[in-house]
Amino acid sequence: MKITYDPKVDAAYFRFLEGSFECTTLRLSDSVAVNIAPGGRVVGMEVLDASENLEILPKSPSIQIENLKVA
Repeated sequence: MKITYDPKVDAAYFRFLEGSFECTTLRLSDSVAVNIAPGGRVVGMEVLDASENLEILPKSPSIQIENLKVA
């Protein structure tokens, strides 16, 4: 997983799959969109107004992941 943050537009992108995909975008709210590849695989998620919607940005540089098995 790769997380990028653009402070100029206050947007964060969580990329779950590497590579190039023809995606469908599913809007969950005005601030959150999910990119879905054919077959239903989640490619990534964009969060607008990230500093308001994500408590981790830009305040804390650490991210804690729990209960995730490494493949």
